[in-house]
Amino acid sequence: MEKKFNLKYWVFLPLVLAITIFLWAVPVSFFGIDALTVVQQRVIALFVFAALMWIFEIIPNWATSLLVIVIALLTVSNKGIGLFCDPQYGTLVPYARIMSSMADPVVMLFLGGFVLAIMAEHYGLDVTLARLLLKLFGTKPEIVLLGFLIMISIFSMFMSNTATAAMMLALLTPVLSKLPADDKGKVGLALSIPVAANLGGIGTPIGTPPNATAKGALEQAGIDVSFGEWCLHMIPYVIIMILIAWVLLRLMFPFKTKRLVLDIPESKVKKDWRLYVAWITFIGTILLWATENWTKINSNIVAWIPLAVFTATGMFGKEEIKEINWNVLWLVAGGFCLGYLMQDTGLAKVLIQAIPFGSMSVVLVLVVAGLVCYFLSNFISNSATAALLIPILIVVASGMADPAASNNAEFLSLGGTSAMIVFIATCASIAMLFPISTPPNAIASATGMVETKDMTKVGLVIGFIGFVLGYFWLTKLFPFV
Repeated sequence: MEKKFNLKYWVFLPLVLAITIFLWAVPVSFFGIDALTVVQQRVIALFVFAALMWIFEIIPNWATSLLVIVIALLTVSNKGIGLFCDPQYGTLVPYARIMSSMADPVVMLFLGGFVLAIMAEHYGLDVTLARLLLKLFGTKPEIVLLGFLIMISIFSMFMSNTATAAMMLALLTPVLSKLPADDKGKVGLALSIPVAANLGGIGTPIGTPPNATAKGALEQAGIDVSFGEWCLHMIPYVIIMILIAWVLLRLMFPFKTKRLVLDIPESKVKKDWRLYVAWITFIGTILLWATENWTKINSNIVAWIPLAVFTATGMFGKEEIKEINWNVLWLVAGGFCLGYLMQDTGLAKVLIQAIPFGSMSVVLVLVVAGLVCYFLSNFISNSATAALLIPILIVVASGMADPAASNNAEFLSLGGTSAMIVFIATCASIAMLFPISTPPNAIASATGMVETKDMTKVGLVIGFIGFVLGYFWLTKLFPFV
């Protein structure tokens, strides 16, 4: 049997390794930065390696993150290979610091979100909420469409976008089957799944991995954006975008059917003390996240409460642990590791001094960075895009936030570091042109009701409006302060 030629392994992998080895081995003077050390040069090579591996997806993205952490431990830590890890080559990073990227507080925040989502599914909280809320939208197809957009966006703020899309597709399938084959409204309903899932995740720090990466990077930069503060700023943006999406889907895919009856079966979960514990813990955790500024309990700490409650009561055991989306946590950890390396080796400071970030046009930097993030996110995972770009843009923001920078006043007037980083995370989430852009897109495409051209048309309009609105929302209308 003839073996299939594998482009990734026979072309892309050698190319990535050749570029990485070249950047690792050339004299430091090649980079044209006077203060650059050998250790910092290795970090640059590691950055390029991670970027190319994530773009070409030669191995799973989370595996690349783990590989980056291991290579960093071996070659730029204070306990790595003796031949490489000599202080004469530059400032080495404490090995515990690199390892801590796997347990960064924001990774733990995301872990708590996964636990809540798993328990919500196990005890039927998601279906119960869906039944209660969707009843409010009656039987008029256009209003039912709005109901699905709102419902999906709410769930995706607290559950994985992929899990939300899969769950809502199961609820939506019986509805779609009742519509005539020639009713374009079927396409609009099917597209409501990825559109609302992608947009809804923007609303909370745990809604999507790019948000977690952004929050973690801001914390590394000494900027603490609380859970409630993020929601206060970004949920109104999500509401506006959901309403725009509703109008767009109605115009592009009008309904012929005049009446649409939803028949969502009631959850069959046994009503015992476990169900009440699940509800109380779910509602209590969300309330504590939302009231962080009043309770003073950090949202990362709150994330451990459901884990403690559910494990202590025996509701969350070894089988449930297997359901946690570990690959997302590891991917996010890889991004944090790159950020640690830039800061702790002094590379960030060297780049700030060597590259004139302080004299660049702030608007141009924001727009170009946002466009790059949007473009990449349509072809590689949103999580990988954010993990790649955000550590770099934190360095750019630091350069422009310097009081001595000529563009400092302009940068601060446009929301500063918080606006830039949250805007980049938003750009990652509004990228939804193709079935490969996000898992919810792939799920919608799998229904067989959505053609790629329809998805691309909707994605282009949503992306353009989301980009423009996101820029003005975060820099002019409602900036973080």
